[in-house]
Amino acid sequence: MTKKPDVAAIGESDTVKHMPSRFALKSMNAIHKTLLAVSFGRVGWNAGNMPVLKLTTVGRKSGVKREVMLTSPLQIGDTWVIVASKGGDDDHPAWYLNLLSEPRVEVDIRGTRSVRTARVATAAERAEMWPKITAKHTNYAGYQTRTTREIPLVLLEAH
Repeated sequence: MTKKPDVAAIGESDTVKHMPSRFALKSMNAIHKTLLAVSFGRVGWNAGNMPVLKLTTVGRKSGVKREVMLTSPLQIGDTWVIVASKGGDDDHPAWYLNLLSEPRVEVDIRGTRSVRTARVATAAERAEMWPKITAKHTNYAGYQTRTTREIPLVLLEAH
């Protein structure tokens, strides 16, 4: 399989031409966390017409807490759904692999932290949720076309 170009450029909000490089993604994540901190949480809780959350997992190898900013394209009651797309990369995101190893996660939603259980959607749940997500946020459908892996949906369930 040929490696996709590591180009830090994306298309319109509903189409993906190239996924940003890993460095660019990490930089954007750091900037996003900084924006939340310097605005005292007043700015940065929405992106791409989706709410943003801060997910804290435990590193599966290191045991160190890892934070990442993610969007949630679907909320069902108190359960927030996140997409392990990594922009259509052939590898799963590290945060996804971490929560498979340790499903107890911390979630910060608009400044309110809670402990939740992360679980991967069943095939039936994904079949129901994926069309809803991609109808409203077509970038996810574009990501799916870039990879042979099925992009997982993760439910962050409140205790």
